[in-house]
This record gives sequence, structure tokens and C-alpha cells, in this order.
Amino acid sequence: MQAFNDTTDVAHFIPGEVVRGSGQRTQPIFNPATGERPRQLLLGEVADVGTAVASAKAAFPKWSNTPPIRRARVCC
Repeated sequence: MQAFNDTTDVAHFIPGEVVRGSGQRTQPIFNPATGERPRQLLLGEVADVGTAVASAKAAFPKWSNTPPIRRARVCC
């Protein structure tokens, strides 16, 4: 895993942790009101999608049995 600057880089959340991913490409994120580009999105690759899908598939049984009120607390 490569290091990234968490104040300017927007990374991925796979599997339950923030990771840069395997890609080297980035996409600027800009504020349309000011034109500023304070951050950049770290673009993922096919391998990152595979990791995310496998992680979601593994988490589904436990997550599907989690009560809705608990899910809401985790997500919000």
C-alpha cells in the first residue's frame, strides 16, 4: 500500500479502512463556487473493485443480520 496525504487526497474505504488503492491516476476535485481545487480523488483500478466486492460479499451475512437502528448509527 502506498502512502497518501489525507489532507488533500480522497482515498477508498476498503475493507473497513482507508486505502490508496493500486492506481496511480488522480482526478482533481474542485469547488465550483470558487474554482479552487483543494483535494484530489485517487482513482482505483480493476483490482480495487475486486477487493471491494469481495469485502462486501464477506461482510454481507453479518451486516444483513444487524438491526436497522445499528446500521443507521454506523452509516450516519
